[in-house]
Amino acid sequence: MLLKRQHGEEHPYWPLGPFKLRLPFIHFRWEVPETIQALVMFVIAMGMIPLLEQYLGVPYEVALAFVVVCGVGFMLPPLLGVPFIAGWITPAIPVVLLFLGDFAPGPEAIRAMVALQLVVTAIFLFMAVTRLGSKLVNNVPDSIKAGILLGAGIAAISGEISEGGRLYSTPISLGIGGLVTLYVLFSLSFRDLTEKHRWARNIAAYGMVPGMLVTMGIGWGVGEYPLPSIEWGVALPDFAGIWAYLPFSVGLPGVELLLAAVPTAIIAYIIAFGDIIVGQSLIKRVDHLRPDERIEVNVDRVHLITGLRNLMHSLLAPYPGLAGPLFTGAMATVAERYRYGRKAMDSIYGGASVFWIVGFLALFMLPLITLFRPVLPIALSITLLITGYLCIAVAVEQIRNATAMGVAGIMGVVLATHGAAWGLGVGLVLYFMIEHRQRGAREAEEQEPIHVEDDMAVEAEPEAATR
Repeated sequence: MLLKRQHGEEHPYWPLGPFKLRLPFIHFRWEVPETIQALVMFVIAMGMIPLLEQYLGVPYEVALAFVVVCGVGFMLPPLLGVPFIAGWITPAIPVVLLFLGDFAPGPEAIRAMVALQLVVTAIFLFMAVTRLGSKLVNNVPDSIKAGILLGAGIAAISGEISEGGRLYSTPISLGIGGLVTLYVLFSLSFRDLTEKHRWARNIAAYGMVPGMLVTMGIGWGVGEYPLPSIEWGVALPDFAGIWAYLPFSVGLPGVELLLAAVPTAIIAYIIAFGDIIVGQSLIKRVDHLRPDERIEVNVDRVHLITGLRNLMHSLLAPYPGLAGPLFTGAMATVAERYRYGRKAMDSIYGGASVFWIVGFLALFMLPLITLFRPVLPIALSITLLITGYLCIAVAVEQIRNATAMGVAGIMGVVLATHGAAWGLGVGLVLYFMIEHRQRGAREAEEQEPIHVEDDMAVEAEPEAATR
């Protein structure tokens, strides 16, 4: 690295308007564990190909070109000053597919997808320019934040385990592989092992990769997924053919279609808003353990870059996954390795940047692409399961008392079963009816512990009296 960071300072950067540019080998070192992870985890980016084929009517080679465009967007946030690994708005995918299901695959569905992505772009850019994004994140009540996260987590997991879901259809491989992934990433007993044994630290450094490999191996072994047919050479996405599937060829959406996309776009933003909260929480969990680096999470910059990425997709690769602020599973892995000190990872920007730089390069490696092509659903499922777990875990961290837990719980269930718009509406109504108090009374309440046993005893007394 040419530029070094002094202890306790923000990592060096080149100012670039509202962005902070950091480049590999100049501002941060190359991280080997993220390189190895990305050579497996890039398959998650390819997990969007089946949806592009089914819902937009895009052929495989053109869909791969769409994924390359997405890969460019994935690299931008950490290079421009956001300490997150970017991803899709993953829990919103079922809602987006429901919206696209009303349109025939082909030009009609592509125009609908462009309309949705343009509205999402407008929301993010409006929040960035007006700086309402940071105010919204910092001033929304904790119970509403928790309700959004609970709803997104429940929706992500229930979609996998319910009838027709991938875990329901391939329970052996995804069940065992999912448990291995959760154990490596989140188990307290495994964390104890990492403190004592080098082999455990080496496994932990690769995050989701061990679970992914176990899932693939079992899936191939028990016949839940077909064996790959490996080809050699360089992958050549159909960049020439991509033009026929863009709004310049199929036509821009009309005003009616843009208006029809608004509810789904609002839902997507609400869920992405939850991702920003999760990202902040993941950074907060490890930031105090690393006094050598001051990490800046600028919510307005997150909104601006996410909006620009969605605009890029709208024009160059309409995408059912949308462009979201956080790849939760990978970010959890990088944050976990970051906690072990500067020798493990010099800067959070190094780990976050290297991951998708290598992931982008892997999209052109034909042997890797053909190896993982039969197991593309595995990557998406593991991501959704980890997203669900983390959303629920972080939601609980937001709660300070039993009343807030009740509001968040009901809001989360409604959001997961009836959509984010209904969930947000119910959550706001419950908050103002049940939880909202004047500032002085609220601060006093927050100092009081939750006495669950007392509440249970009070409820049990009438029952005992009737016996």
